[in-house]
Amino acid sequence: MRSGSGYFFMVFFLLIVDIYVFFAVRTAFAGAAPRTRFIANLVYWLVSGTILVLAATYRFLPETSPVLLTYVRTIIIAILFAKLIVVLFLAIDDLRRLILWIAGFFRSAATENIGTEGFRKGITRSQFLSKAGLALGGGLVATLIYGFSNKYNYHVRKLKLNFKNLPSSFRGLRIVQISDIHSGSFQDKAAVEKGVDMILAQKPDLILFTGDLVNDRAMEMKEYQDVFSRLTAPMGIYSVLGNHDYGDYYPWPDFDGDHYSAMKADNLKQLKGIHAQMGWKLMLNEHTVFERNGEQIALLGIENWSANARFPRFGDMTKAHAGTENIPFKILMSHDPSHWDAQVRKEYPDVNLMLSGHTHGMQFGIEIPKFKWSPSQYFYKQWAGLYQDGQQKLYVNRGFGFLGYPGRVGILPEITVIDLA
Repeated sequence: MRSGSGYFFMVFFLLIVDIYVFFAVRTAFAGAAPRTRFIANLVYWLVSGTILVLAATYRFLPETSPVLLTYVRTIIIAILFAKLIVVLFLAIDDLRRLILWIAGFFRSAATENIGTEGFRKGITRSQFLSKAGLALGGGLVATLIYGFSNKYNYHVRKLKLNFKNLPSSFRGLRIVQISDIHSGSFQDKAAVEKGVDMILAQKPDLILFTGDLVNDRAMEMKEYQDVFSRLTAPMGIYSVLGNHDYGDYYPWPDFDGDHYSAMKADNLKQLKGIHAQMGWKLMLNEHTVFERNGEQIALLGIENWSANARFPRFGDMTKAHAGTENIPFKILMSHDPSHWDAQVRKEYPDVNLMLSGHTHGMQFGIEIPKFKWSPSQYFYKQWAGLYQDGQQKLYVNRGFGFLGYPGRVGILPEITVIDLA
């Protein structure tokens, strides 16, 4: 059973919003036939009533169906945001009315019909704003529902990165980066297997996983361990931990908020074991050196390190970097991209390429040639794709899996192929 101090207030708030938005529906259909108005009102209250019932009973739904709960939560939040958009347009119209009323009062223009000024071939401003708000709100809901179909729509992004100091023996090295698997969110094993097939089809020399294998618990990998065990690469598969891998967001029964949780510690131990069982080398503040024809490059992997105090900081660059000082080219795996600006660029200018994930691009945004936008950019300076500062580069993977919202809009799940040159 879920609880929250503001839970019942939230349900009450939804009801108030519903009533307010209903005025927009009435205004938008004011000129329609009586039957059309009746159908519009009926449909509105059927949908709103269903959402209110779901919101009111959500905390009592069985937690044994996390997938169902995720969809229910997403639909409730999507419709709430859509209605808040309508409320914004209504507030604009109400403010306009108030200003006109005040102006009319001081001009003694009491006979002015404020709510029915003609606008664009007979439609009133109130009707226009109401319809615009309903169209935008409805469009948001439709877009989020459409996004459900994109959560396994894996997209291969290929890029060629040039480095002046890359040893010649490693030019042409192909790296595949994946990140943020979040196995606890998966519901379609066959779809995930197709994603793994796409990774293998790239014929990588090296596969790097940059954290968040699970949402919370090691047991989430039970149905998918055999799938990801199929991954193979001549130079190996290396991985690091992300913020979700530590189990910090799960209510462990033996944890009271102040003391150590043995269950949580055991969960992390199990998760580390799963990396080993799949044949992945989990890097815990350490490095490995690759050698070809007497030339070397280093791969560093650290535990989660975030500039945001909300996320754990177990990464130790001093430890991972020690012993690599004389190696001319270095790649760093660090889950959170905020680490790049906060420490790597400032203190470790010899790290040539950093690979991260974490943001998912918020699974919502727009990416077209010469334009990229997502709400994620208001939280992370580097949130998706390639960034460069001098000779240092950062690549932020958009994530293989999904979390929270069971879909993707505009920001598709990613398999990154990096060819070094």
